[in-house]
Amino acid sequence: MSKVPLKIAISTEHPHTAAIRSGEIEIEGVEPEFIVTKPQIGAFRRMVRDLEFDVCEIAPTTYIIARAYGKPFKALPIFVVRRFHHSGLLVRPDAGITSPKDLEGKQCGVRAYSVTTGVWTRQVLIDEFGVDNNKITWWVDDEEHVQELQLPANVKHVPAGDSLADMMARGDIIAGFDGAAGIGRTGAPTGGWQEVETNYPDLFPNAVELEAEYYARTKVYPMHGTIVVKDSVLEQHPWIAKSLNDAFTKAKDQWLEKMHSGEDSSGVAKKYKALTEIVGPDPLPYGIEENRATIEALEKTAYDQGLIPSRMTMDELFVDPLKAPSFA
Repeated sequence: MSKVPLKIAISTEHPHTAAIRSGEIEIEGVEPEFIVTKPQIGAFRRMVRDLEFDVCEIAPTTYIIARAYGKPFKALPIFVVRRFHHSGLLVRPDAGITSPKDLEGKQCGVRAYSVTTGVWTRQVLIDEFGVDNNKITWWVDDEEHVQELQLPANVKHVPAGDSLADMMARGDIIAGFDGAAGIGRTGAPTGGWQEVETNYPDLFPNAVELEAEYYARTKVYPMHGTIVVKDSVLEQHPWIAKSLNDAFTKAKDQWLEKMHSGEDSSGVAKKYKALTEIVGPDPLPYGIEENRATIEALEKTAYDQGLIPSRMTMDELFVDPLKAPSFA
């Protein structure tokens, strides 16, 4: 059987996928054409709007929304970015915010309402601290990837020419997400942006302690960077699910050895080595069962936050590569 040509768009920033991108680890039965998009956020939008790629790394909330609105691609339980989200929501020190409930009735900022970082942090605020998200006004200064998404009434768009960073500096908003998720940048995310220095305190100064307790109790380990495959590809070649999973798993396992041995001492390696203190030796777990609690938490909070019109099942969202046939 000849190899199937596939256009694949995954970030170049992950050391645990580098061996796939270099060709050192082959995707069995596949002739890949790797498409580089910087930042990867641009690929999210091109996939959900134009179905430009056969395989694509996109944010999991973007994916769930896209699937809810009938986009013809489906996810594999391969999550190439992980982090917790008790940190990263910054507050003005003069705003009098001493607890999450103090955000109710206030104005806050996030790049787009469906940004996965924002969704996960709101899940923490809602489920862990009883915050009424409907009582927070969320300002956004970018459009949502999935154009069909109907935003809740408590979401407002920043006027043209203004930015979340400037609104935070003026005090028009009293909280905002750091980095690319909010007040740490200005400009269009799909075409590059200008970084903005942020020097505001975190809502949770003891975030790491809270994250460790949260994971121990819930087994929810927030994921990003979900790998999706066009329905037409999976229908014609169902074995591709297994081939992709095998390649990504092999590449990750090889890199984890370097991370644990200290051969890779990069910033990314240090980040994931620190996360092993909370989640165990594999800080990048793949698979449905390994991630069931996390997937179910994100799907539920997407519905609770008004991002999807109805609840979705695991089978609607994910292909289990362990049940897929092998290339032959």
